[in-house]
Amino acid sequence: MIVHKFGGTSVGSAERIAGVADILIENSGPKVAVVSAMSGVTDQLIAGARAAAEGQDGTYREIKAALLARHLQTAEDLLKSRTERLEAGGMIEDRLHDLERLYRSIAVLGEVTRRGYDAVSSFGEQLSASLLAAVLRERGLRAQALSAAGLIVTDSNFGAAHPLMEATRQRLQERLRPLIEQDVLPVITGYIAANEAGVTTTLGRGGSDYSAAIIAAGLDAGEVWIWSDVDGILTADPNIVPGARSLAQLSYEEAADLAYYGADVLHPKTIRPVVSQGIPLRLLNSFNPAYPGTLIVKNPAPDRQLLPAIISTTGLVMVAVGSQDDRWTPQLAARALGSLSQAGVDVPMFSQSFSEHSLNLVLRQRDQSHALKRLCQEFGVDLSPDCADGDQASYKGNGSNGNGLRLETREKVATVSVVGVPGWNETGIVSHAFAALGKHGTRVIAVAQAATEYSVSFCIPEDQMVDTVRSLHHELGLGENPR
Repeated sequence: MIVHKFGGTSVGSAERIAGVADILIENSGPKVAVVSAMSGVTDQLIAGARAAAEGQDGTYREIKAALLARHLQTAEDLLKSRTERLEAGGMIEDRLHDLERLYRSIAVLGEVTRRGYDAVSSFGEQLSASLLAAVLRERGLRAQALSAAGLIVTDSNFGAAHPLMEATRQRLQERLRPLIEQDVLPVITGYIAANEAGVTTTLGRGGSDYSAAIIAAGLDAGEVWIWSDVDGILTADPNIVPGARSLAQLSYEEAADLAYYGADVLHPKTIRPVVSQGIPLRLLNSFNPAYPGTLIVKNPAPDRQLLPAIISTTGLVMVAVGSQDDRWTPQLAARALGSLSQAGVDVPMFSQSFSEHSLNLVLRQRDQSHALKRLCQEFGVDLSPDCADGDQASYKGNGSNGNGLRLETREKVATVSVVGVPGWNETGIVSHAFAALGKHGTRVIAVAQAATEYSVSFCIPEDQMVDTVRSLHHELGLGENPR
């Protein structure tokens, strides 16, 4: 049995959903499909929740209307059968009516909790799973859309729930195994689950990969195939470095390192459920399904080529919170990180500087306004009218409370991580990476390094990212004729 997981770009349009159906039909044998929301939908859902909490009724209604229009148009373009089209359209309208009611509840409360974020962000996968199941039925397969909330049991750590594997395994064997034995193709929502009380939880942003691995472990599957829009894990983003090379095989540990450093094709927790059972993972391209991609196994072939990988992330901004004197403490840093966590804001990277009495936070630009408002509330900082606009400005502490804290948006940034493997060379990757950036003249804003010499992350100005990645790829000898 193979568990196929399809990411947001793979189901991002009617054309792409049809392509996913082709892949599933062409791969015979028992299988399960796990799907993400259509690309961009989860961000819209969360933006709607934040707008509702801030009393922006018009904004969240516009978001709901846009989601309704997009999914109804997808159903219209995708489904030829009038019965399937009407059924899908009715489901979409019902679910988005439920979403609007949830938004109204958030607006009444004037806040959105982590539990609320999970409830809101679960809608996207429900819609995409139903659309894929409909087109598969239209093509003659016995397909059924299922919510993972009835299959994956987790704790109540909303926003990043941990699966309870024994209970989950029992659910999967009782509820999913009989369907598969009856030649039904289950199309399951990724990312979402539920606690033991049945309350919706999520596994963390991008957690559909994790869902697929959990389901594979619970069903004793033969493999997990994770489909995205690139040819597996490459030495760099092929949109930046056209000559980037695919890494044919990786160990579980190597793949986990790459994922934790931000490789978009794999959620960091995906490896955990499959390690004990030795279930292989394949990272494949739904836009290029014939390409073999990257195979992740316990023991890769000894003669495989060892190559580092460069992971780059854009759409980030640096924010500093601190004081102008020595009153800044680790406790205040913990308050800042804790406050953002409660607000549902991920912090991809941060650095603590006691010499500057500040905590430097790298945030996603989409979260900037929400994060700044939460930090202003947490530390009693006056919220300048420009604060939400993302302009470079300094916001002093509230003079009435005299706490001396400041909040500052600094600049748009990118992160570039170089992740090596033991055996690539005798000295590790870190010194080579620093030398390459120095040679190129890249301005390094912050650095995060693992306890080994195999991996390092740099925070750099966003406008230097493309040239820096290309220079690194060349200097590290990762092109067609590597050193």
